[in-house]
Amino acid sequence: MKSRLFAGVAGLSAAFLAAATPAIAQEEAPSEITVSGTVGLVTDYRFRGVSQTDKEMAVQGGVTVSHASGFYVGTWASNLSGWGTFGGSNMELDLVGGFSTEVASGVNLDVGLTWYMYPGGASETDFAEPYVKLSSTMGPAKVLVGVAYAPKQQALGRWYYDADAYAEGTPDDPGAKSDNFYVWGDVSGGIPDTPLSLKAHLGYSDGNSGLGPNGTSVAPTGSYLDWMLGADLALGPVTLGVAYIDTDISKSESAYLYPNFASTKNGSSIAGSTAVFSLSAAF
Repeated sequence: MKSRLFAGVAGLSAAFLAAATPAIAQEEAPSEITVSGTVGLVTDYRFRGVSQTDKEMAVQGGVTVSHASGFYVGTWASNLSGWGTFGGSNMELDLVGGFSTEVASGVNLDVGLTWYMYPGGASETDFAEPYVKLSSTMGPAKVLVGVAYAPKQQALGRWYYDADAYAEGTPDDPGAKSDNFYVWGDVSGGIPDTPLSLKAHLGYSDGNSGLGPNGTSVAPTGSYLDWMLGADLALGPVTLGVAYIDTDISKSESAYLYPNFASTKNGSSIAGSTAVFSLSAAF
């Protein structure tokens, strides 16, 4: 009886181990889903060279969920101020979705869409912008080239031809729809044996040359260049950054946008050259 009982227990133990082993192996296998994110503080939120926070500080953060297949979704947010009214909103909330894959040795393709939302703002504020990005590593440098095209939407339309019309609240072309094109290039790379890295950016915008339904425009003067030169210092999970940001938008070119296109504190252009400092952490 003892031997039969022992044999039975041994058999159950073997069966249990056989059943449990695949589960343990599955738990130890790398997850197909990755969650990553950042949180940061910047002295000025510049979107394509133009301040979105009245040349004041901003708190920003985002989270991305990626699948091993290459698909991903994410969200990013920042506080806002000035530059029109953003439809009455004081926050930008972006929703992002796309697919990333290697198309050649060392070359990555990223295709997706960003939905720019302004919670609490007018319904004509939000807009969608598909994008395509190619990136690769060339020696110590990482290189990225991107194109974003937002098809015709009311949020991008030239409703007002100047700030006076906007101030009066009488649109020159109510309901107008416009599109927006943006192409850019980024280069970054670390300095060997140091926690320092350098970065550079150049972008070109082409779109609505007036004021949108909420007193703003993604391409305020119709077409312009923006650029950035900067450096980052990595201190564990924390990164300190500094960047010189500028555009080729002159005060005379943007005169018809004033006072919208000026700091509420001193009247200076919100697209002029500036140094932006940042503190961020990744997780």
